[in-house]
Amino acid sequence: MATVRPFAALRPRPDLARRICELPYDVMSSAEARAIAAGNPFSFLHVSKPEIDLPPGVEIYSPEVYAKGKENFQKLIAGQSLRPDAQPCFYLYRQIMGQHGQVGLVAVASCREYLEGGIKKHELTRPDKEDDRVRHVETLNSQTGPAFLTYRAVPALDRLLAKQTVEEPDVDFTASDNVRHTAWTIADPATILSVEQEFARIPALYIADGHHRSAAAARVCLKRKQLNTGQSGRTSNEVARASVYEPGELAAAASPSPVGEGRHEGGPALQTSPAHFDVSGSVSPDSSSYFLAVIFPHNQVQILPYNRVLKDLNGLTPARSLEKLDAVFIVTQNGSAQPSRKHEIGLYLDARWHTLHFRPQFAAANDPVEKLDVTLLQKYVLDPIFGIDDPRTSKRINFVGGIRGTAELERLVNSGENACAFSMFPTSIEDLMNVADAGGIMPPKSTWFEPKLRDGMFCHLLT
Repeated sequence: MATVRPFAALRPRPDLARRICELPYDVMSSAEARAIAAGNPFSFLHVSKPEIDLPPGVEIYSPEVYAKGKENFQKLIAGQSLRPDAQPCFYLYRQIMGQHGQVGLVAVASCREYLEGGIKKHELTRPDKEDDRVRHVETLNSQTGPAFLTYRAVPALDRLLAKQTVEEPDVDFTASDNVRHTAWTIADPATILSVEQEFARIPALYIADGHHRSAAAARVCLKRKQLNTGQSGRTSNEVARASVYEPGELAAAASPSPVGEGRHEGGPALQTSPAHFDVSGSVSPDSSSYFLAVIFPHNQVQILPYNRVLKDLNGLTPARSLEKLDAVFIVTQNGSAQPSRKHEIGLYLDARWHTLHFRPQFAAANDPVEKLDVTLLQKYVLDPIFGIDDPRTSKRINFVGGIRGTAELERLVNSGENACAFSMFPTSIEDLMNVADAGGIMPPKSTWFEPKLRDGMFCHLLT
């Protein structure tokens, strides 16, 4: 079952929403955030990227950065630019980007279900990025950006939610990137109960985007549980990890996936979450037992490709590269920049596009990770032909989100700073869910979700 709960959101004043709500903290650099927020004291980047209000070069994980974020957050609340709702509600959040529209339920999801596997993951997390989100949540005592969750669409539930969007919205604005953001409140107790009951019939939720936010929320939950039951005197990380791995708390550690492309065992750089924990203890769950999420039906989610650009050809000439690629692909010269189907890739090399289609023997795997195009490209092309054995750490490969289009790939190669580019067919949401159902981990940079949820649109204050 999927547990979702209403909550009393902290939300922007409707007339200021366009100036407050911003893209997520992790899709821009500090310099880009500083430029975007310039001249706008309401920008939520002063909260989510608070280093922009400190001297350039400040260590972004230093205590003063989190303290500045808290100060800026409290200013927005004190000035009533952000205002708390009086009672727990569900909310609907609609985004329209060009011809694409999606409507998600804004709710809080269960940390317990996240750590026990009821909310399924498909990525590993980096401890340093988890630590950053833990410190941000603890300092502000709030979850200020939602995780992006999805579920296999249920027609009855989707019809129930769609009915609510005929009402007058609370917030409706179009951002500078021309994405329209609209929000409604579901306050009626009977409708709230119906939504909870419909979700309770759903076997699992899936993290589409926001693995670090979800993991950080669970760690804060664990720490507060430990402190409430008298286990104080340890750091946040010590409490969180001890509560995960001490006997009696953990039924079984997350089973490591077989090592291979897209399946990496947790180590110092990457980690999985535990498979079981107990948040019940001797106290009743508080707001930190839940985390902020926007939950979309899978058939409304839009995934764009995550393209690859190589700095060099590993000592090969363009002609020799194509000869080697011919052993893996059926190569069509003067091909299309944009692949039209799964197992098809566009290659920009020597100032022209080629269409590459995997030969059948390379795409015959049954394992949901092994048959992903990003896996096949890494396993049969990037590693053996171009010598990129670990795309997470290699300096010879860059990743370009599909939102930038194939013209950006051409520009990067034509500039002379890169040798070639691979234009990918988007990973499907069905593939993502199949990988998560199998307990697999997707290769890095497999998906690019658009449109992005706006930080500051909804905040979940913790008690």
